[in-house]
Amino acid sequence: MSQSAGFPILFITATRIGDAVLSSGLIKRLIDEIPNARFTVVAGPAAAPLFAHVPNLDQVIVFEKSKSGSHWFDLWRRVRHTRWGLIVDLRGSGISRFLSTRRRAIHHKAGQPIHKVLEAARTLKIDDDPAPPHIFTSPGVETYADELTRGDGPILAMAPAANWIGKTWPLERFSQVAMTLLHGYGPLAGGRLMVLGGPEDEGLARSLKDSAGRRFINLAGKVDPLTAFACLKRARLFIGNDSGAMHLAAASGVPTIGLFGPSDERLYAPWGERTRVVRGPRSFDQILVVDPDFTQSLCHMMDLPVKTVVQAADALIRQTHT
Repeated sequence: MSQSAGFPILFITATRIGDAVLSSGLIKRLIDEIPNARFTVVAGPAAAPLFAHVPNLDQVIVFEKSKSGSHWFDLWRRVRHTRWGLIVDLRGSGISRFLSTRRRAIHHKAGQPIHKVLEAARTLKIDDDPAPPHIFTSPGVETYADELTRGDGPILAMAPAANWIGKTWPLERFSQVAMTLLHGYGPLAGGRLMVLGGPEDEGLARSLKDSAGRRFINLAGKVDPLTAFACLKRARLFIGNDSGAMHLAAASGVPTIGLFGPSDERLYAPWGERTRVVRGPRSFDQILVVDPDFTQSLCHMMDLPVKTVVQAADALIRQTHT
């Protein structure tokens, strides 16, 4: 890439969707501050689709760990011929030391527990004015989201899955919440239920269909994360476990309730004014005492009752009335 092509930025983001979303605002900030910036984004397979429509994007490199451990060398070979204006490395690796660049911004893990948005902001030294998560879409993505969500009535979005059973609220409780909010005199009565998740979550989604009847939008395993994000912008409320879908929801602007147990909300609470964290009577530290390494195959969310979640949902709906 020649200098006439602009100011080339190599942006190395996280593997997981949630972490990638939480640091995504840095790209928006760089675009705002460097008008001729051009981006090469490096992301894991799950998160890579989220960056498909970054303005002035040269390419998205899907970074997948190899069993031989050669993934960093493979990445180096792909990017070594460019003289970078800036390398932002949110994985905290040493690859930038072996590349030509004017500036480096390398992530360092915070000594004290701070939110991941603030931790990412420190990479660019903007923690006094942190960049909120920001995902770019396209007119085509937005039109497709319109088609998927077309219909009458407010949308209650749910993501009942998580990457570990310990963080997963029981499915039947999600169903009870949906029925309470969507039927009778519920605050979203007459509305629709939209379920999000990956291909492995299709069974969970189908199990929730009875909560909504025909007014059901099943996106689990059917759309990529960017389309899911666009659909979430059309929802009235989101309820889900601590997961990538929860962070996508918060970034979309939909009022978001994150269900927490063995997750530290100081680090991973959904970001934004229209978000809430709900947990049972035990704090993260109390759960940590019971399962210090978080290796037990048991659910740590059983002490979170349906009533607590319904009350939080009802309050957030009223507080965000439009």
